[in-house]
Amino acid sequence: MIVSPAIIALLGGGLLVVGFAIYAAMTGLRIVHCWDLASGSALQLDLERRTYLVSTILTVVMLFEIFSLFLFVYTADHLHPLFAGAMCAAGTLNVNGYGYPLLVVKIFSVLGCGIWLIVNQADNQAEDYPLIRFKYRLLFAVTALLAVGALLQTLYFKGLAANVITSCCGTLFSAGADNLAGEIAALPFGTTRLLFFLAAALHVRTALHLLVTGRGGRLFGWFSAAYFAAALVAVISFISVYYYELPTHHCPFDLLQGGYHFIGYPLYATLFTFGITGMAAGLLDRFTALPSLARRLPALQRRYAWISLTGGLLFLGLALYPMIFGDFRLS
Repeated sequence: MIVSPAIIALLGGGLLVVGFAIYAAMTGLRIVHCWDLASGSALQLDLERRTYLVSTILTVVMLFEIFSLFLFVYTADHLHPLFAGAMCAAGTLNVNGYGYPLLVVKIFSVLGCGIWLIVNQADNQAEDYPLIRFKYRLLFAVTALLAVGALLQTLYFKGLAANVITSCCGTLFSAGADNLAGEIAALPFGTTRLLFFLAAALHVRTALHLLVTGRGGRLFGWFSAAYFAAALVAVISFISVYYYELPTHHCPFDLLQGGYHFIGYPLYATLFTFGITGMAAGLLDRFTALPSLARRLPALQRRYAWISLTGGLLFLGLALYPMIFGDFRLS
């Protein structure tokens, strides 16, 4: 196992995240079965005190989990010189069989954590906590993702050995690669671009509709998810290609390096920003009929719709920049 401060921080932080999440989930299990705001029993008073503590702990824990995704990718990229054949994080993640499954689980964990934080904020807007059972049921799924992620992370870092020969991103993210990334890289540029810009346009259109009329929140949530998925595909298919100015280079990790001005960090930050806030705004639409949230929730939805719209437009701007101002063109 290779030891570095970043790896120690990720392993230690991952174990703490899972420990606190399991404690919160156990408390949530009691709340789901025993919560009764009309009761003045000792159990109810204890649950009310605990939910304040749990919400505070989970806010810190989930913010760390969101940050840890970027730290994990940065660490993988920083370690690539230790492995023969690796040119960036793509090769480091391929050193053993846990790297890419871990990345996928972390992406879903970050989405789950971000959405949970927004649902928790909405629940705290009302004195009767109308979403408390829903948010703790959601927490069970997030906790499972965090636990799987911590296990994969431990196995991944434990299995890192400097004498391993791995593959470079040119092999893993090429049109001829026998994997999902290769299939995405092989997609026709024209079709992928059309679907991406269509998803972006629908995201903007439904966001504006929600902001102006206060309606269509669920549709906006679905189109935010579609735009998020289309953007992930687009990064591999053609956005990265425009930045590299090389039609055969589809790696999503080289964008994080200094040679490309670390453009990957704002690109992925805006991606998760519009994805999380847009999907959460859509999810909150399910609860607008609740009496205690009827007046508060529309304003909260509009706030996150603004954030999602801004993040989506910034991502679109970063995607368009090399296409408009660069000399490279794809046929």
